[in-house]
Amino acid sequence: MKNLFLVILTGILLSCNGQESQPVLKVVNYEELKSVIQKEDGKLYVVNFWATWCKPCIEELPAFMTVNEEYKDNPDFKMILVSMDSKKQLDTKVKKFIEKNNMNVDVYLLDDNKRMNEWIPATDSTWSGAIPATVFYKNGKKVFFKELQMTQYELEDLIIDNL
Repeated sequence: MKNLFLVILTGILLSCNGQESQPVLKVVNYEELKSVIQKEDGKLYVVNFWATWCKPCIEELPAFMTVNEEYKDNPDFKMILVSMDSKKQLDTKVKKFIEKNNMNVDVYLLDDNKRMNEWIPATDSTWSGAIPATVFYKNGKKVFFKELQMTQYELEDLIIDNL
């Protein structure tokens, strides 16, 4: 009887834990980011590079959040935002911006500016480094890249085409 109670309690704790998971907010270098977004797990990863100081980025984020809300329960979909703000601004500007805008998505602050001439072309050979920029990955491979703003409809069409 005691073992049955432990099995049930463990199951309840695990299921509650999965339902209440908090979005990630973490500082990473490019290798750490790459290990998160280029997994070979069948998911479509929509990765948006942005910053709190970038007007076009801020203008497109509501569309990204709307689309994320539509697909967040799909096990084959994951949206990730990559902040290009400085590490010093994580707890001030970035975190406050995320909270103010109710952004329920994983955010990684990429703190690897000294090596940007390596990871920008590694992300996409056509990327000038301008933001916003969006990359789709599936099974560890890039399936789409766009520098500059995206509309909600472009984003939705690309997700449908790549899921």
